[in-house]
Amino acid sequence: MNALGQPIGLPLADTSPRPVPPRTDMVGRYCSVVPLSPDHADDLYTAFRADEEDRIWTYLPNGPYHDPAEFRAWVDAAIAQDDPLMHAIVVDGRAVGHASYLRINPTSASIEVGFINLSPALQKTRAATEFQFLMMQHAFDELGYRRYEWKCDALNAPSRRAAERLGFTYEGTFRQATHYKGRNRDTAWFSILDKEWPKLRSRFESWLSEDNFDTVGVQIRPLQAP
Repeated sequence: MNALGQPIGLPLADTSPRPVPPRTDMVGRYCSVVPLSPDHADDLYTAFRADEEDRIWTYLPNGPYHDPAEFRAWVDAAIAQDDPLMHAIVVDGRAVGHASYLRINPTSASIEVGFINLSPALQKTRAATEFQFLMMQHAFDELGYRRYEWKCDALNAPSRRAAERLGFTYEGTFRQATHYKGRNRDTAWFSILDKEWPKLRSRFESWLSEDNFDTVGVQIRPLQAP
């Protein structure tokens, strides 16, 4: 309550603007998340073309690409932007997916992860979870952001399941939020707050540990385990 008896938000010890994410490498045990560069274009194109049905492009605003030159042109344009700030996900020296920071708001200390595209070679691997952890860790622990967002087409069930598995909280759906590829998009919003991050960080570290996988690489403890 303020002096007038009105309910107000909790006071904050630090309201200073957070740093804009630098173009830097985030290195883990199973993958690295690095600033997107022209050198990644050929590997990404090859990795994405392994999805012959183009399923990975349905809920993205761009693609699919069936011409290497057209895809390289998209990479060149993406690199020139600071928001979205595109990154390649590199496993064993090859780019096999991409993701970005976007809607970067240093003043309110809010940042979103999105523009995620995982090739078949990356899907359902340890690296597919670790890259998410690396980007969260960088945003919360190194840059000091208070809010980490995830948004997706409300009809994108795999994306919604992924958000929930990773520890995001569903906040609601913005109806007719935008349109893309000639169709409507209702957008589902999810978030993780800085006060929730320490517990989630421990879960990620436990899940990513070598002792969480049996001799054939199957997980022993799920990510949601306490």
